[in-house]
Amino acid sequence: MNLGLELLPARCEVLVVGAGPAGSAAAQVLARAGRDVVLIDQQAFPRDKVCGDGLIPDALRALARLGVLEQVMAEAQASTALACVAPRGGRIDVPAALAVLPRKRLDEIVCRAAVAAGARMFAPLQFAAPLRDAGGRCIGATVKQGGAQREIRAGWVVLATGAQPQATIAAGLCERRAPSGIAMRGYIRSPAMAARITRLEVVWHRRLAPGYGWIFPCGGDLFNIGVGVAQGDPPGASHLNLHTAFAAFQDVYAPARQLVADGQWLGDAGEAMKGAPLRCSLEGARLEAPGLLVAGEAAGSTYALTGEGIGKAMETGLHAAEAILAANDDATARADYAARVRALKPRFDMYAQAHAALNAHPWTLDLLVWSAKRSPRRVHRLTGVLEETYLPVDAVTARGVLRRLFDWR
Repeated sequence: MNLGLELLPARCEVLVVGAGPAGSAAAQVLARAGRDVVLIDQQAFPRDKVCGDGLIPDALRALARLGVLEQVMAEAQASTALACVAPRGGRIDVPAALAVLPRKRLDEIVCRAAVAAGARMFAPLQFAAPLRDAGGRCIGATVKQGGAQREIRAGWVVLATGAQPQATIAAGLCERRAPSGIAMRGYIRSPAMAARITRLEVVWHRRLAPGYGWIFPCGGDLFNIGVGVAQGDPPGASHLNLHTAFAAFQDVYAPARQLVADGQWLGDAGEAMKGAPLRCSLEGARLEAPGLLVAGEAAGSTYALTGEGIGKAMETGLHAAEAILAANDDATARADYAARVRALKPRFDMYAQAHAALNAHPWTLDLLVWSAKRSPRRVHRLTGVLEETYLPVDAVTARGVLRRLFDWR
């Protein structure tokens, strides 16, 4: 891992840019199939990544496909439920197989699995620009390290560069520079809260809108605590900044307030909380161009409602690799990949609609929680939403809430 620019080969079959979950997933599948894969990242591994660190069922399934689920779960904090806390304080624990593992460790595990499969990892290297032939097809990239740069030729380039848009801008694929939202998290140690917070908790409240807060147990007495804020219209506008939202989170949710008051931050006081952009709902960038596929959060693989995106990032990386392996020509591979990702869009749209509805009508979540606490069947449906076995198209519209409240068909 972390080979330098001087060792970068002149060519490869597939260049994967970004060694997070999406890029490492793509690199592993391609390398396992015998392709010559070069994987680069702008930071040396292991490296920190601002994230809630939550792994919901889609992430666990993707990790299983990559053969690393057992290793992840040996280090992760497992949880049996997601606690959803409504604006008026009502709470419903939705049963599901969940886990939390800090991204610094998760990404290292997934990246090392790609290297073990045969991918060659070079870092820290930054993607500067695509190389294109006379017909406009991407045939590699210019990459740089400090003041030095080199070209690498490739049959395919997979951009899995996360929420920052510089790479998609350079490739001419960015459709919106502003992110969908922003999030901020920190780690706190609190032995006093270890027995009290044992499940992943997501909190909605009028004072957090358009956003949410979370507390996720990382194991032992360590917690990931943070807030996410959706960006408004026009893009980039929001009446909340992250520090205002975090202060409001402590005001409205007693466990957050107690965790901060009694716990000890990891990191220096001025660096304990770190922020990052989010790209949601499979929007903001084109998915493909000749010789080039966009995967992970660069393609908007994060859910708008909860900010969770690890599982779908890996899924898009897997789809990119499989589309390259299955096709005999550029156009077929690009069409196959676009179709695979478009098939995920209804679920993303449901989460986006739910997010918009909760911000406009917070009472809908209060009613949903009240209703679910009185019906095991309704709780089972919520589990189905997490596990992707149930897709309610109007889950949190007023009509949808009433339909589920009274079991209308």
